[in-house]
Amino acid sequence: MVARSIEPLNLEVLMRTYGNDVLRTAYLYVKDLHLAEDIFQEVFIKVSLHYGQFRGDCSIKTWLLQITINTCKDYLKSAWNQRVEPTEEFQTQQFMEEGYDRIEKKEDQKVVKKAVMDLPNKYKEVILCVYYQEMSIEETAVALQIAAGTVKSRLSRARQKMKELLERRGSYEKK
Repeated sequence: MVARSIEPLNLEVLMRTYGNDVLRTAYLYVKDLHLAEDIFQEVFIKVSLHYGQFRGDCSIKTWLLQITINTCKDYLKSAWNQRVEPTEEFQTQQFMEEGYDRIEKKEDQKVVKKAVMDLPNKYKEVILCVYYQEMSIEETAVALQIAAGTVKSRLSRARQKMKELLERRGSYEKK
């Protein structure tokens, strides 16, 4: 792939243009808005420190999401994360602040999101990139540092696993 010319870093423009994508990806990984906001900040700190290393052989969005995914993975592997649990009081307060309409809409989407989050990481990653971030197979391959063929096969397996999970959960809910 031919390297593109890289424009000077304008962090504010990057944050306005790609901030929602970074925040959404972080939230889908860590399932906590406040933590996702912390990861968002960390991603853009990393970008400001390492922008000179961006070669331009993929889109800036792909590069940012690759940093986001790696930052989320690092957090999820950290010892601190494995020991800390949000308190029930915090979760109840968050519920009250969000309002009932938003909560009801979230409940409708919760079953699908739960199924996505329950997938093994290698399948969850491709689902998040392709469906939630609307990345192409090639962009997903670059972001996850795997071959495009691997993305396609993982996507196919992820769809099958999602179907099985949703069918199983549907039968449990009917009982």
